[in-house]
This record gives sequence, structure tokens and C-alpha cells, in this order.
Amino acid sequence: MRWLVSLVGAGLVMVTLRDLFHTLWHPTRHGGLSRHVMTALWRLARRLRARRRVVGLVGPLAMVTVVGMWAGIIVLGWAVIYWPHMPGAFTFSPGSKAAQEPALLDSVYLSLVTVATLGLGDIAPGEGWLRVVSPLEALVGFALLTATVSWVLQIYPALTRRRVLAIRLALLRDADPTPQQIDCTAGALLLDSLATDVVRVRMDFTQYAEAYYFHDGDDHSSLAVMVGYASALAERGQAVRRPEVRLAGDLLAGALQDLAAVLDQRFLHTDGTPAEVFAAYADDHGRTRARP
Repeated sequence: MRWLVSLVGAGLVMVTLRDLFHTLWHPTRHGGLSRHVMTALWRLARRLRARRRVVGLVGPLAMVTVVGMWAGIIVLGWAVIYWPHMPGAFTFSPGSKAAQEPALLDSVYLSLVTVATLGLGDIAPGEGWLRVVSPLEALVGFALLTATVSWVLQIYPALTRRRVLAIRLALLRDADPTPQQIDCTAGALLLDSLATDVVRVRMDFTQYAEAYYFHDGDDHSSLAVMVGYASALAERGQAVRRPEVRLAGDLLAGALQDLAAVLDQRFLHTDGTPAEVFAAYADDHGRTRARP
């Protein structure tokens, strides 16, 4: 029975490590615990009256919640591993009153101290297998800290790329280039660079799905608002005379279609056309698409 309880704790740890792995290094469209938490917080915020103020905090708060969930389950899992073997399989420093406390409390305390790599030493594993397992928890705690820092450092550049693309599209919308202005080598280069930026954003949504739950703020920096104008530019490029411009327009249209497919598969689930997906994207972020 004692080993069965320890195996339950090991299962909790493995589930958390699997979720961390699939969130940071091998994202899948089906997601995991972290995706469910972020999706639930996003939907809750959208139902609140103070929609824009609250939604703007969802991304950062969701990341904090997910990291707290990972840390809490890891601490709990290792505590469950220790619990059936406490106190007999552990040694206590002289004068320590830890052995007089409930076994579960001592297990949680030891797990917290170990995962935080504090190494206080008042409770130490005595049996051989525990002397191997306990340092592994410290390694997992260090890995969790490192993963959290790398997650933050990865997600904000992805948000910057998305917002830069939105601002580029806003500036182009204000300039409102005509088909005659696009029908040149510079127009082909412009459409090609926009296609490249759209592909980068598409990859960001694939690699960092949690970026979807960050609000972009003002309309001119919101891709949910401005992506419709990118479609209008692609159509203008496809309708002009020069073949290189038409090719660049086709590339931009293909990139937008691919982006719509990723948004629909992972977040929106409309099964609609790219235009319908982009409209749903704008609505989900509390915005109205910019008119072409």
C-alpha cells in the first residue's frame, strides 16, 4: 500500500513534467493542463463587464497561474512520495521537533525545502532509494525555475512581432496604396515582406500558443483588428499586371490562409473561411476588424 501511494505521487510529478515539456518545447494542438487553465481564464475574463481592462491582464496572470500550478503539483507529488515512508525512512537533526509533527506535514515541508534547493538539513532521507529521489526533486525545481524564465523571455518577443506586424498594416491602411502604386517592384517587395511577417506570426501561434491569450491593446497594434487589411492588400496584389507582384500577392494570400487555419484549429473552431476566421478572431479579442 505504501508503494502504491508513492506511485500516485510519482504520477502527479510525471503529468506535470509532461505538461511543462509540451507547453515549452513540443507544443501540440490539443494542449494540456496549462492550455486548459489559460483558456478557462480567457473565457472567464471575456464574460466580465470590465472586459477590456480585465482581458488585458489575462495573459500575464495566466502565465503566473500556470507556473504556480506546476510548482504546486510538483511539491504535492513529491510530498505524496515521501508521505508513506515518513518518519521511519528519514533521519532528523538532533533537537528537531519535526518528527513530532504529522507525517503529511513533514512530507510537504521536506518537498518545499527540496524543490526550492534550500537544503536546510533538519530532515534527510535515510534509505538508499530516497537519497537518490530527493536530489532529483531539487533538479526538477531548478529546471522549473529555468523553464519559467525561458518561457517569459520567449513569449514577449513573439508578442512584439505580432504587434509590429499590426502597426505596419495600420500605417499601410493610413497610406492606402492604390493598385497602380502596388504594381511595381517595390510593391512586390512590400507584399513579400508582409507574407514573411505573417508566416512568423503563424509560427509564433504554433510554438507559443499562450501568446493568443495576450491582449494587444490599442486598435492600431492589434493584429485581430488589422489582419483584414492584409487580406485586402493581397487581393490588390493578385489583381495587378506585373507577374512578380501577382506572385507576391499569392504568397501573402497563402500565408494568411495558413494563419487562419492555425487560429481556427487551435483556438476558434469555426470551420469557416479565412474571412470568417479573422472575424471570429477579432470578436474573440473584443475588437471589430478594420475595413479594407
